[in-house]
Amino acid sequence: MERKLRERSKSKYVTLAEVEVGHRARILQLKVEGLTRRRLLDLGLLPGTEARALMRSPLGDPIAYEVRGSTLALRSEDASKIVVELLS
Repeated sequence: MERKLRERSKSKYVTLAEVEVGHRARILQLKVEGLTRRRLLDLGLLPGTEARALMRSPLGDPIAYEVRGSTLALRSEDASKIVVELLS
């Protein structure tokens, strides 16, 4: 199990749900279709956009992100469908 965690932390490409609080990431791809995709795009979650994980709720879901100067709260289910590149 520890090896899996180390391997995941070495990868620059993860889902938005895996970004730790305080870290930044660049959105690469949305792996979702239909109305959910449209909603995420309307919220400004476009490929190339930077996002920063601000905080997690006490139970871990939802997670607050700063995107384009606004704070968004996304469920882990939605954030896990957004592929990002870690920046810091």
